[in-house]
Amino acid sequence: MAPSSYQQPSRGDKKPGKTVSQSVDTNMPSETSTVAKILERKGKVVISVRPGDTVATAVGILREKHIGALLVVDEAGALIGILSERDIVRKLAETPGQTLPQLVEGLMTRDVVTCDPADTLDSVLKGMNDGRFRHMPVIEAGKLAGMISIGDVVNQRLLELEYESLQMKQMIVG
Repeated sequence: MAPSSYQQPSRGDKKPGKTVSQSVDTNMPSETSTVAKILERKGKVVISVRPGDTVATAVGILREKHIGALLVVDEAGALIGILSERDIVRKLAETPGQTLPQLVEGLMTRDVVTCDPADTLDSVLKGMNDGRFRHMPVIEAGKLAGMISIGDVVNQRLLELEYESLQMKQMIVG
C-alpha cells in the first residue's frame, strides 16, 4: 500500500529530469583531516606537572588519568618539556629504587616537537613515526591548546575510513 501522500503520475505530468542523490563530490570529504578535528572531539584539556614535582607525583597522575605522558609547564603555563612513560621506565632501569623521589626536570624531554591545529594528520603521524614518540603537544597562537597521541590520530583516521566506506556503499546502492 502506498503512503497517503503519494500520488501516481498522470498522463499530463511532465517526465521528471534525471535526479542524483549521490555523487563523488557530495560523498567524499572536501577537507584534509587536521589536528583541530581531533581537538574538537577530544577537547583541549591539558594535563601537566611542574619541573619541581616528583616523579612519584607524575606517576600518580599518569595512573589516575589513564594517560601515557604529561606536559611539563612553568609557572606561566608555558611548555618546557614532556614526561612520558618511556622516560620514567628508562630512569627506573638506570636508578632502581631511587627514581620516584627524583624531580620531573631530571627526566623530562626538553626538546619537544609540537604541532599546530591546522597541521594535517598525515604530517603529524609522519613526525611521530620519524621521531619515535607517541605524544605531541598542540600549540595555538603561542599557547598550549591540548595534546594528541598517536592513538588519537589512528582513531580519527579509522572514523574517516568508516565514513568513506559508508559513502562509497551509498554511491553503489544509489
